[in-house]
Amino acid sequence: MAADVYHEGERAAQRRAGLLDQGAFSARAVRAEIPEVARKFLLQQPMLVLGAADAQGRMWATLLTGRPGFLNAEDARTLTIDARPAAGDPLHDRLTEPATVGMLAIEPARHRRMRMNGHAIPTPHGLHVTLDQVYSNCPKYIQKRESRWEAAVPAPPRRSRALTGDQQRWISGADTFFIATSDREGNADASHRGGNPGFVEVVSPTVLRWPDYTGNAMFNTLGNLEVQPRAGLLFADWRTGAVLHLTGTARTDWDPAHAAAVPGAERLVEFTATDVIEIAGAAPLRWSEPVPSRFNPPVRPPEEAL
Repeated sequence: MAADVYHEGERAAQRRAGLLDQGAFSARAVRAEIPEVARKFLLQQPMLVLGAADAQGRMWATLLTGRPGFLNAEDARTLTIDARPAAGDPLHDRLTEPATVGMLAIEPARHRRMRMNGHAIPTPHGLHVTLDQVYSNCPKYIQKRESRWEAAVPAPPRRSRALTGDQQRWISGADTFFIATSDREGNADASHRGGNPGFVEVVSPTVLRWPDYTGNAMFNTLGNLEVQPRAGLLFADWRTGAVLHLTGTARTDWDPAHAAAVPGAERLVEFTATDVIEIAGAAPLRWSEPVPSRFNPPVRPPEEAL
């Protein structure tokens, strides 16, 4: 089964981690159809994380939002999305044409998330996605939050090549972010990362580092990075609806001595940003203060950083 589900990079990452058998077990969760219970789950969601490459091949992650029902599984192999990225979003232009996309529907209030990958074509009001892979992920490291709808108008994007001081503080205090990657053939994936505030270390205005915690051994993200280093990150301000997009490259640090210095880390990931886009008021959702996941490892004090 693993040979059918995983590509060469994912299997290489599983071998390096010594988790080929666990990865093969997790592969049984991957399917090409949306189960009925998952179709009901999608109808309840007000947001979707989407990852794709732009026309220059740079990976980006973005956030699509709508009233519950804006995500609709018309049948077991098709998802319609009644939303597209707004002007100024790094994927706005790209998604006016057919594109390979990775998607993550996540419900923080109930610690649920669902991954979907496929091929999107634009519609008059959004996207029509033919699905290749559908699977749920474990609820670890999701901080519990309740959402409410608050109308918002996205501000013009602020673009830079490096993080400002305010953006660095935003990331240093984040307990959640999303990452988009792809395999060698361009098949995209979107994933969630969570931990206690401070789990993402700002090494410099262009370099971030975070621990890779124990997961389901599928290694979708790290497997992609084994064969294609391009990656996109998305940080959301849960209080204001602002979003911070970063694109660049990422690599996995497999040195066990480095991981041993970070609580809970199985390995480390280092990301180098080449472009940064901040958009105030991008999302019409506001979220309650988080209840941290009980699985979050402790975070080292800043003075102990690598």
